[in-house]
Amino acid sequence: MAHKCFISFKTEDMPYKKYIHDHLDVDMIDKSLHEPIDSEDEDYIMRKIRENYLSDSTVTIFLIGEKSAENLPYENQNFLKRELQASLYNGVGNTKNGILGVVLPSMTDKIYGGSYACFKCGGQHNTVRINVNTVIKEFSHNYYIPNDKCAWGEDDRYCVLVKWDDFCSNPETHIDRAFNKRNQPISEKTKVKP
Repeated sequence: MAHKCFISFKTEDMPYKKYIHDHLDVDMIDKSLHEPIDSEDEDYIMRKIRENYLSDSTVTIFLIGEKSAENLPYENQNFLKRELQASLYNGVGNTKNGILGVVLPSMTDKIYGGSYACFKCGGQHNTVRINVNTVIKEFSHNYYIPNDKCAWGEDDRYCVLVKWDDFCSNPETHIDRAFNKRNQPISEKTKVKP
């Protein structure tokens, strides 16, 4: 079943957004912004994005590129942050979206770091660097929702994460995973403004 998807991205990552739209055979209803809104007023722009694109979408695809981190100096993250905040908000005129983070090729080695032996449980865990050095807080907090465990399993995360190549090979599977999170118990633990 086609889901209504909004793609959140930095301008530098526009080629990936266009590739999804023009070249991937994705069964989705594209609710993305294709042309910039002609205004300098950030509040007006965000209101238009919420009203015309996000309000009836069900999955937000967040393209994670080199300019997507919270702590980048001289980088305005207002639109990314507000798009994800609106995506996580569940209220009148807006339902919570599933969030799918797609790690672009330039970020793969910065985010995925292999496995390590856990000193707490003795098991092996994968290193996945989702933090303020790689993404905005709206994504990192809802990927690593605080818990008392030594690691996070799929049921402990609201945000879904996938590498670009894996997304391209089977986009519907990953979009469905994000969509389905909306009705799972973890959806009650999300935070709009971490």
